[in-house]
Amino acid sequence: MNVLITGGAGYIGSHTCVELLEHGCGIVVMDNYCNSSPDVIRRIQAIAGKTFPVYRCDMLDDAALEKVFKENSIDAVIHFAGLKAVGESVEKPLEYYRNNVTGTLNLLFLMRKYGVRRMVFSSSATVYGMNNRAPFTEDMPLSTTNPYGTTKLMIETILRDLCRAEKGWKVALLRYFNPIGAHPSGEIGENPNGIPNNLMPYIMKVAVGKLPYLRVFGDDYPTPDGTGVRDYIHVCDLAAGHLKALQKLDSLDGARAFNLGTGKGSSVLDVVHAFEKASGVKIPYKITPRRPGDIATCYADCTRAKNELGWQAKYTLGDMCRDSWNFIRKNS
Repeated sequence: MNVLITGGAGYIGSHTCVELLEHGCGIVVMDNYCNSSPDVIRRIQAIAGKTFPVYRCDMLDDAALEKVFKENSIDAVIHFAGLKAVGESVEKPLEYYRNNVTGTLNLLFLMRKYGVRRMVFSSSATVYGMNNRAPFTEDMPLSTTNPYGTTKLMIETILRDLCRAEKGWKVALLRYFNPIGAHPSGEIGENPNGIPNNLMPYIMKVAVGKLPYLRVFGDDYPTPDGTGVRDYIHVCDLAAGHLKALQKLDSLDGARAFNLGTGKGSSVLDVVHAFEKASGVKIPYKITPRRPGDIATCYADCTRAKNELGWQAKYTLGDMCRDSWNFIRKNS
């Protein structure tokens, strides 16, 4: 099988590239490197011991995107490419809708033109909104609280409509919870440009002295320690979930959603203490007001992924913190 991976140099994309290569899949990678680095490609190749075609390409560039399809025989697409910062999406909604939604439409038109009708889509638990009670199941009502989440829900809707209208499309909608961790080699991990939006990269920058302290948004939630509870999942578990979904596509009828998480919630301070234990580094933090739109508790029911994909998370929170620390030490 030859798989096009959009956004393949990104955090989750790069780990999925390694997973597919190690299980005998051929891959073609495209990325515009807006929040990643071409050096990641070299690192993927070093870990896997294999090379593959790579295109510096933006999904809004129709000609460049079509070149990828013209020059390669593609059997399926794993679609990661997209802008992903919640706060930035509130400030720049038009940019998010154009990049994420229009870019995906461009991709789908080319997939149809070249007879590629199998996709694994990188969605998000943000589509569950604020009105559901954890654990979240795939059949709950969907809603969003920010433009980033809305782009994910819009793309899910587009894919469902496409599958209903045109027979032969097979799509897995993977709703991630909170990926952290890094490849055990320390070669690839999460290292965003600028001030991080997510918890673990922020902790890591505090750990190596690049930021003075961690900001904890709210300590008055109805949770065991007052801080927000989330379902943190190791990025390597997430990558394995993409392989399982890819292998399942042929037996799907249209579009099917799957939660990818551990099914367990950990608070912000749980993560801080687990990281301190794994690294031996004290993480100073300050409590700041809640962020608008944040919910108290969010974790997954992963029964469907276990029963239908044969997938289950294996790594512990301690493993996630250990591998994150290993990565930042090697790459700070």
